[in-house]
Amino acid sequence: MNKINEKNILLVHPLGYQVEAASRDISRKANIMPPLGLASIAAYLDRAGFCPYILDCYAHPNADGRLCDLLKSLRPALVGFSCTTASFHDALRQAHRVKQELPQSRVVFGGPHVSALKEKILEFSKAIDFVVIGEGEQTMLELAQSGGEEPAGVAGLVWRAADGSIVNNGYRREALVLDDLPFPAYEKLAGYPDAYKLPIFNYPKIPNSSCISSRGCPYSCSYCDRSVFRSTFRYNSADYLYRHLHYLHERFGIRHINFYDDQFTFHRGRVEEFCRLLMDRPLGMTFNCAVRAEHVDRELLQLMKAAGCWMVSLGIESGDEQLLSRHRQNADLERLAETIRTIKSCGIRTKGLLMMGLPGETRASIHRSMKYVFSLPIDDFNLAKFTPFPGSPIYENIDRFGSFEEDWQKMDCMHFQFVPQGMEKEQMEKLFIKFYRRHFMRNRVLFGYLTMLWKSPDSWRRFAADVGQFLRFAFTNKRYGGA
Repeated sequence: MNKINEKNILLVHPLGYQVEAASRDISRKANIMPPLGLASIAAYLDRAGFCPYILDCYAHPNADGRLCDLLKSLRPALVGFSCTTASFHDALRQAHRVKQELPQSRVVFGGPHVSALKEKILEFSKAIDFVVIGEGEQTMLELAQSGGEEPAGVAGLVWRAADGSIVNNGYRREALVLDDLPFPAYEKLAGYPDAYKLPIFNYPKIPNSSCISSRGCPYSCSYCDRSVFRSTFRYNSADYLYRHLHYLHERFGIRHINFYDDQFTFHRGRVEEFCRLLMDRPLGMTFNCAVRAEHVDRELLQLMKAAGCWMVSLGIESGDEQLLSRHRQNADLERLAETIRTIKSCGIRTKGLLMMGLPGETRASIHRSMKYVFSLPIDDFNLAKFTPFPGSPIYENIDRFGSFEEDWQKMDCMHFQFVPQGMEKEQMEKLFIKFYRRHFMRNRVLFGYLTMLWKSPDSWRRFAADVGQFLRFAFTNKRYGGA
């Protein structure tokens, strides 16, 4: 048998469920985001002289069968899996296939789920050799450079020693300087950019893509994972960001970008400088971003609009201020409403992000959320089913606030795995459907979507192609057709 190739590294983005369900998954119809974390790691490894490859089974469900072919042809020394809570078991299944096909290859798991659970992950299976906690670029590089030796000096790594004991090397002491990183290796994503889709009605032009220009969040909401970036917040400079977009436009023809940052405008100065760069040297691109009400005002929003900002998303979470104050800082719904009205008056499309089922949620609080949201001039919204993820502050004591069925494969914000005290799952499902139905049936919202015929024609093309599944989800809340 041929030896493994120490230069080759295979990075895998699991599908997360059975391949035959992919064609019926409405979330895939609406949004397929490139695995930017893996693309960043790939670029970092490539710059250091390694040969990384990416297998994205989520964007290409049928590519799951290519894993064995790649193992045979590449014989990679390392195979890394990026895991969410919902995709962990699928990644574990694929890890066993790696060990069956290529026992010499070392298997690495990373991502928010494994960063939160650390040593516990290695207890699941001996097919997993290493767990990366925190950011992955430098840790993966040092692990690759270790050449199979025990990596006692590699920070950010949990690993299984030769005697079977589990060793935690701890988090890395120094965070990466984001401007020192190469641009993600988009070219290693098969079919990029056409294989990836932003949410429908969330962009004006194609091709489009996602970008991350900061890491971490300065806030500590009860429901947010803190295991990867912990309490840090770092960001790319305006110059780096402009060069990044210029690269995407020139290399791949990208015309619209969705910034996937938690808080795009937290550092006001860099946003102002970035917008002026776009205005002084136009790229012919538009962008979306997510903000908090505390970090935008009319002056900044007008500058963003002039630079090409097309849509702004805000985390509303709940329209019940008393409930909201239990889970996040600065729970001021009037200020939030005024910010949304200001965004709209600046000519920027607005999107509200909400959760149903937070600890303390009641039927009355859900109806207050409906009343609040329907009073706002939002153009689009996303209603998620609250899920207590490992790594979030609320996870540790979640059983105190209701019943929790910790089925990782269903922990994707599409299922009510947690039911607050005093409520029933069936009741919540009905209220969830009612919320969506009332939103989509309002005349102002319907007219807004009608204008997308000329504002985002590709969105309507996608919607028309799968109209039955979209309507089934909106009115019956079924993620998988026929499920």
